[in-house]
Amino acid sequence: MSIKIRLIIMNFLQFFIWGSWLTTLGVYLGNSLGFTGSQTASVFATMGIAAIIMPALIGVIADKWINAERLLCILHIGGGIVLFLLSGTTAFEQFFWLMLLYNSMYMSTLGLASSLAYNTLKSNGLDIVKSFPPIRVWGTVGFIGAMWMVDICRWTTSKQQIYLAGAASLLYGIYALSLPKYRREYSSENVSIKNISGVDALHLFKERKMAIFFIFSMLIGSALQITNTFGQPFLTDFSLAGAYSDSFTVRHPGILTSISQISEALFILAIPFFLRKYGIKTVMLISIGGWMLRFGFFGIGNPGSGFIFLILSMIVYGLAFDFFQISGSLFIEQQVNPSIRISAQGIFIFMTNGVGTIIGTKLSGWVVDYFTDANGYRSWENIWFVFAGYALVVGILFLKLFNPKKSI
Repeated sequence: MSIKIRLIIMNFLQFFIWGSWLTTLGVYLGNSLGFTGSQTASVFATMGIAAIIMPALIGVIADKWINAERLLCILHIGGGIVLFLLSGTTAFEQFFWLMLLYNSMYMSTLGLASSLAYNTLKSNGLDIVKSFPPIRVWGTVGFIGAMWMVDICRWTTSKQQIYLAGAASLLYGIYALSLPKYRREYSSENVSIKNISGVDALHLFKERKMAIFFIFSMLIGSALQITNTFGQPFLTDFSLAGAYSDSFTVRHPGILTSISQISEALFILAIPFFLRKYGIKTVMLISIGGWMLRFGFFGIGNPGSGFIFLILSMIVYGLAFDFFQISGSLFIEQQVNPSIRISAQGIFIFMTNGVGTIIGTKLSGWVVDYFTDANGYRSWENIWFVFAGYALVVGILFLKLFNPKKSI
């Protein structure tokens, strides 16, 4: 099997697992388990709490001692076991802690998988900016496939979505043993406390360019978690309006949401052109503009005359996500010393899926609760316009403060 095919399967499984629950778990928690908006946000915040410590720590271990492919095996098998335990849990407190344990393992694998792909492509003499996006797009295909399976099988409000993620996680853990060996570029001999703690990667914050990049990665990462947490609950709430109760939006929110991932798959292929022609600043600004449009279109959309705005919101999601998450990862790969690359990717995950997730989920939970009346009715129009305003402010600040030389 060719190197690219092996990496394609890895990316497919990596994001199939996430797609099994990420966009639908909020519906299951609210509709089936009766969790409040704040409780649902707290469950999703476990991704951020886990990403604060684990990705950077696991990155140091992979940089110094244990190969990335072996860590992927350990973490995904462990994650699969925890997911099966989670499927039988209904109490908020137990669900929260098990989800935190699971995300401590899963969030660590995001940076590992990217670093393994970069390392393998480089070892085989391939250009990562050109070669990685067509491989990574299959992760999006996996995410879409999982979403469609959950939607078509009517598992949106069922714990079956968690069973699906658990089974896929165990499969990935076994498959990881067949992945190419990570060629470490740093010797584990004479490793200092500084190396072990990952402080050697934290020096990146001393560089103004990298410090500002990581801070805005956190702020943009907050926007990502808002739609992950409340995108599908927003769509399913249209069932409360008699005119829309039997609409396609209400009956198949997963399929509608998957347009976002289809769009993502297409925009991934445009990343090499935009990065080389315009540089990281312009690409990130396009991403921030995409988030503003994503929220704004949700604010004016509905399953009737405003259905086109729901579709447009799904389309711009691909632009917003790819031009931030994937371009940012490639930017870091080009900027840092080979000895701390996995650690640096861990910091990126820490800022986006860690601190950013906590900010995004907590603030969005408060906003949703603020615009929810005593009868449980949510004013989604106001909610989404608040988020669009947030993205606009972040974009203006980024334009003024981030001024790197064109680096990719």
